[in-house]
Amino acid sequence: MSETTAIVITLILYKVALLGIGIVAQRRTSGAGDFFLGGRSLGPWVAGLSASASSSSAWSLLGVSGFAYAKGISALWLFPACVGGFWLNWYVLAPALRRRSLKDGALTVTEMLAGPRDAPGSRIIRRVSTAIVLVSLMAYVASQFQGAGKTFAETFAMPMTEAVLLGSAVVVVYTMLGGFLAVSLTDTLQGFVMALASVILPGAALVSIGGPGALIDSLAAVPTPGFNSLTQGMPTAAAFGFVFGLLGIGLGYPGQPHVVNRFMAVRDETALRQARMIAMGWAVVLYSGMIVLGLCARSLLPALGDGEVAFVAAARVLLPPVVAGVVLASVLSAIMSTADSQLLVAASAVVHDLPDQADEDPVRMVKRSRIVVVALSVVAVVAALAGDKSIFDKVLFAWTAMGAAFGPVLLVHVLRGSVRWRPRLASIILGFGTAVLAYWVPATAGTAWERVAPFVLALAVAWWGASSSPQR
Repeated sequence: MSETTAIVITLILYKVALLGIGIVAQRRTSGAGDFFLGGRSLGPWVAGLSASASSSSAWSLLGVSGFAYAKGISALWLFPACVGGFWLNWYVLAPALRRRSLKDGALTVTEMLAGPRDAPGSRIIRRVSTAIVLVSLMAYVASQFQGAGKTFAETFAMPMTEAVLLGSAVVVVYTMLGGFLAVSLTDTLQGFVMALASVILPGAALVSIGGPGALIDSLAAVPTPGFNSLTQGMPTAAAFGFVFGLLGIGLGYPGQPHVVNRFMAVRDETALRQARMIAMGWAVVLYSGMIVLGLCARSLLPALGDGEVAFVAAARVLLPPVVAGVVLASVLSAIMSTADSQLLVAASAVVHDLPDQADEDPVRMVKRSRIVVVALSVVAVVAALAGDKSIFDKVLFAWTAMGAAFGPVLLVHVLRGSVRWRPRLASIILGFGTAVLAYWVPATAGTAWERVAPFVLALAVAWWGASSSPQR
């Protein structure tokens, strides 16, 4: 059996399994609570793995390994950033968010922040939040479809247009069929495949290069300036901004609606405690594996023009065809596990959060949600084909902007007490607006001014507006 045939067969079987899960989940989806939150019935493995997979997109496999390939030792800062973000989500936010969402009966993060539809400020908070969700998630989903394009292009010499259409089609079908439950179940499978790939491929690369000692020696020979420096050889002030900019990635985790909605859907406190242990272990395996892979690939495959294809190129060179097929399926896992969750959250924002009056007909709401999933997917495909091809930068922009918008106010809202509606709205707008501004200014893009300062400013406003009294 040829390499291409083995990879194609593996990927087809994998996609068939995902569609099968979508069909099964459809039978258990009868209303808005099921479609948007799975009936709050997630067990520890589904909650832990699906939330992890949703928070770790193509950026985590292609972007992180590509960053290590291109930038070297400084990629080590991504490990405490991302694992720290997991800790912040699971140990600080998750328990309080689950209890508060049950108390309020909220199905979405926007509904949690806006409060009842007749509450002061609810309408404008819903509209602003919906706009932020749509802008951020469409950029994010487009980057996932670009990740699919890079994977197929590197593996099969397939044109980007065909690759993007193929990858997006499968995501749309099973998301549209089963909603939140289908997304959570498929993300669980995808999270397992991603973890498996994060052990197999870096392990094979490390063995091929001769072990840890040989890796260290090979890195010393890389001619790229700053490759062996934790700060890329920058001056002190620039190094400070660079390091805190990378560490600031962790602050974005609490503000991702497509991730934290899993906390709202966990069935009980026991399942939540078990899920967070699973999620933390998964994060350690994945991010350490991708950094090691990128560093190894720089010595094993020094001539790659695009570091973000290091994962795919290494799989084809180092692994038997069938195993390579499974590993390449992990890239699609990363793409689909994030894109499906984001499409569902975007659909819920349009159908459930935006209207002034909630639709009481669950069947009609589910139908409308499926139509919106398709429409938003078309927008994301167009953006994927028309936009620039850097996954790392585009994902971090959307991640940071949405994290600064929702993370600070959500943390304060569920941990300290209800935030008055004007400071709540101001915190959302300030966090998003300053993150976007810092991204567009070349001197501040990618530094602590983009990834830390907006979060801190929004947190200060939300903290000032917090009160132990009922929302007002």
